[in-house]
Parts: sequence; structure tokens; C-alpha cells
Amino acid sequence: MDSSQPASLQDAPDVLVVPTLEDVPRDADGAPVLEGSIEVMLLPMEAESGGTTLVALAFSTVAALVDAMGEEQSWVAIPSDKLEGALEGSGARAVLLDPQPPEGA
Repeated sequence: MDSSQPASLQDAPDVLVVPTLEDVPRDADGAPVLEGSIEVMLLPMEAESGGTTLVALAFSTVAALVDAMGEEQSWVAIPSDKLEGALEGSGARAVLLDPQPPEGA
């Protein structure tokens, strides 16, 4: 993953909230039941060198995710030191931490 990420994960909290494309099954305690892989949300963004690059979204809190994406957005919590490994093979080249929707969206 590109080290020139839009936001530094070095200053990120210990656990990040990552939006998923589908609801993640959870056990009676609310912990995710992880079987197989989970599809996380990737967005194409304009690259500095031209063209586009895929970027993963991550939030510092569930509240930040809800503010940006709404209450119905499914998500999974991932330790920040495991995020890069979890995204391996996804095509993500960077992580955008706590993105905000465009004004008026």
C-alpha cells in the first residue's frame, strides 16, 4: 500500500471501523462471525500522477462512520495494525481516514 496515504494511520486509534458492502453476521454478543472474506468499500480517487487509484475508507469511531455514511451502513472493526494485511489483494493503494461527504450530499 502507498505510504503517502491521505491520512496517516500512524496516528489512528487502535481499532478502525471499516464500511463493508454487505452486512456482517454477528453472534449473540454482537461480535462479528468471520467466515471467509468480507468485502470492504473501495472508492476510486484521482491520483496525483493522473488516472485513478482505489482507496479504502476507515473511520476512527462508529459515530464518525454513521455521520458520514448513515445508520444503515454495515461495518466491521479491524485493529489498525492489521488493516494493511486485511486489505492485501483488495486493490486498495491507500486508506482514507475519517472521510466526510461532500457538502450538500
